[in-house]
Amino acid sequence: MIDMVNSAIDRRKVMDSVAGPGSGAIVTFDGTVRDTARGKPVTHLFYEAYSEMALKELQKIRAQAMQRWPLHEMAIVHRIGRMEIGESSVFIAVSSAHRGDAFDACRFAIDTLKTTVPIWKKEHYQDGEVWIEGYDR
Repeated sequence: MIDMVNSAIDRRKVMDSVAGPGSGAIVTFDGTVRDTARGKPVTHLFYEAYSEMALKELQKIRAQAMQRWPLHEMAIVHRIGRMEIGESSVFIAVSSAHRGDAFDACRFAIDTLKTTVPIWKKEHYQDGEVWIEGYDR
């Protein structure tokens, strides 16, 4: 499951898509909208993407992870559009026989996504808004 959505991410559906009888571990990363960034209160976020290219890059990340670690499955879903505080903007689920491989692959996926996938974030504050160059680490 590699997808970009305009509404709330169904985390259970993403986790179920990687589950299997041989999976001893399912590791997830849930990137959520926080209420403060760069020392300023955030009211909400807005994400835009070059969707066609972004989906190809997400597929590439999955393929690289599947080749690098002995994984059973990996799913990545990123939301675009307006998101409120506490909502998920990206959800990654990785299954493998052992937790170490799943943790490593999940970390690889989010770190690579933040540097290679054409998705742009705009932070909205009470006193203005700003496009963020690159993702926060």
